[in-house]
Amino acid sequence: MSFFVSVRSSAWLAAAAALAFSAAPARADIMDSLTSGFGLFGGGEKYKMEVTPDIPADTLYNQGLAKLKSKDYEAAAKKFSELEKSYPSSEWARKGLLMTLHAQFEKPAYDDAVQSAQRYIGLYPNSADTPYVYYIAGMSYYNQVPDVMRDQSSAEKALQIFNELITKYPKSEYVADARYKMGVARDQLAAKEMQVGRFYLNRKNYPAAINRFHDVLGKYQTTRHTEEALYRLTEAYLAMGVTNEAQTAAAILGHNYPDSQWYKDAVALLKTDGLAPHEYTDSWLSKIGKTLHAI
Repeated sequence: MSFFVSVRSSAWLAAAAALAFSAAPARADIMDSLTSGFGLFGGGEKYKMEVTPDIPADTLYNQGLAKLKSKDYEAAAKKFSELEKSYPSSEWARKGLLMTLHAQFEKPAYDDAVQSAQRYIGLYPNSADTPYVYYIAGMSYYNQVPDVMRDQSSAEKALQIFNELITKYPKSEYVADARYKMGVARDQLAAKEMQVGRFYLNRKNYPAAINRFHDVLGKYQTTRHTEEALYRLTEAYLAMGVTNEAQTAAAILGHNYPDSQWYKDAVALLKTDGLAPHEYTDSWLSKIGKTLHAI
């Protein structure tokens, strides 16, 4: 299952190109330089001292932009990293790190992008670009979310970072998309819980199955998996002989999704034991049901 969503690179890069300052004065460093033939061997020339000027900051920046434009993202990241190293504690260093992050994301080198994002947030928490950095960090995890049969730690991390973005920068232009991505990530996590719950249910490990279905209702009740989770709870509790919880699960399912096929199946299942949906208000499920009614 692929979740790759690209950033609107052309517009973002156009803004990035406008960041270039006027050329900074070059700084001359004294460096040893070997002549051709590597003078240590076969009678070649000796070392000679050579003055090598730094590359101006705006030149490095524009070289990085050119590499981005040609989609040579690895080379672009190196250019922007060089900018950060050559002009530390400057605005160029901040821009270099920001653009390194962007190039790594576009490559894609998601783990590197996340590390660069963490560094940026640590160094420049109040920067105007910090919401973008949070967004790219979240997207770096989001784009690695696998199918539900595999570990979902990437979905969990994406959800966490997007939530931080929304909490800290509620007016950011990235909030709307982050909310959407959070919905997708929650659905994925709920699907994983359902998959594991069904696994336990099929093996008659009812307590373990119930715990998974409870988690879906407690953590991911706004997802499309809520209906099935309530039905599976009806099924699992009935199999254990805990009829009041089975009836409560079915009743909550009927209150919220009266036209659902899952509800019709729950009614039919209870009927085989001479039971009908009924909500017992002292049940944990009854408390969850009230939050469902509010959605």
